[in-house]
Amino acid sequence: MRDVLEISPGGLQNTRAILLLTAPLIAGHGSSSSELLTPGEYKRLARHLYAIQRLPADLVSPDASELLRACQPVIEESRLQRLLGRGFLLSQVIEQWQARAIWVISRADAEYPHRLKKRFREDTPAVLYGCGDIGLLDSGGMAVVGTRDSDESLLDYTMAVGKIAARAHRTIVSGGENGIDQAAMRGALEAGGKVCSVLAASLEKATMNPENRKLLHDGQLVLISPYDPGAVFTVGNALSRINLIYALADASLVVSSDLNKGGTWCGAVEQLDKFRFVPVYVRSTGESSVGLDALRGKGAISWPNPQDADAFEGVLHGSRSMRQQ
Repeated sequence: MRDVLEISPGGLQNTRAILLLTAPLIAGHGSSSSELLTPGEYKRLARHLYAIQRLPADLVSPDASELLRACQPVIEESRLQRLLGRGFLLSQVIEQWQARAIWVISRADAEYPHRLKKRFREDTPAVLYGCGDIGLLDSGGMAVVGTRDSDESLLDYTMAVGKIAARAHRTIVSGGENGIDQAAMRGALEAGGKVCSVLAASLEKATMNPENRKLLHDGQLVLISPYDPGAVFTVGNALSRINLIYALADASLVVSSDLNKGGTWCGAVEQLDKFRFVPVYVRSTGESSVGLDALRGKGAISWPNPQDADAFEGVLHGSRSMRQQ
């Protein structure tokens, strides 16, 4: 597995600078800075640095004082100084991440997922934290989403989708939550497939799960999050990370959804109305669903229910063709 900050020297300094500006850097029972740059503030700073032909790494160079003053119109110089002065905290938290085999990459790194940069452009998350095979992040595959509270028949159905994806050698992308997410993951993993799980919280805790450790070591699983590895669950983070799930896939399947509420509904509607990263399929067999019917009315496609690996791969191939039109 990849070591923390094991990247090129230039990329390393860029990542360090971005972490100092945006990451809580909570080690042990410490508290994070209330001055952290928001995603919007960092985007403005990055745009400013690009305009003056400088890099984030230049902010932590020995002669950065003039550059910090040049950034004053975007972010107050004293605030930048305080954030960039947290080097000791950063070294502490990196040791903690290393002990758990957690890696971190910034969008300044060559290893950062190409499909996220392409789809989000300057709104790409500044930093991704993860554990496991980073190469899985650009492997595409099928995003499978749905509600937490699903009956056994839907969980069995979702596991079957995961197993077919594994037989087709396609990655399952999920959010790692109870219910549909975990059923898709379990189906794929039991069939020897691979899974990318995009977490809204508690990456650090997930990496320490004994079952996950073996899967991470064997290259079957990668866990990632745009949030600090120790972050607690918030509804806002859960909703925001849904778009990453879609963006990392070639196609998506909504197995179950409430109507006009919940993260599954909001994420699918955003894909259909705004982002359009991938085709959105909805379950077409079993008990009918008001939520799925409404998504179909917004442009979602009935899932053709492929029964074998070749048929599944045919659906994904057709999905790629749809995106290119």
